[in-house]
Amino acid sequence: MPVFVMLTKLTDQGANTINRDPHRIKEVNKDVESLGAKVLAQYALMGEYDFLNILEAADADTVVRVSLKLASRGTLRIQTMAALPIDDFIQAVR
Repeated sequence: MPVFVMLTKLTDQGANTINRDPHRIKEVNKDVESLGAKVLAQYALMGEYDFLNILEAADADTVVRVSLKLASRGTLRIQTMAALPIDDFIQAVR
């Protein structure tokens, strides 16, 4: 199944939400799964982005739907990229 990397930045509203209820992060992961993607790994970051999420989804359309639904809440900004296993990448460039 395809893998995607999602980098997120909290808005002020999102930071306030996490500050009040850090467990909200896990609730959002359940929302992601209800939209058809699976959170494989998640990391809090110190830098330009606040979180790194590694997702598995059937296709890019599913990840677009997830990104738009999450972004429409006004709590974060998202950058999403497809991720290829290195062996698949090598095979593709042969």
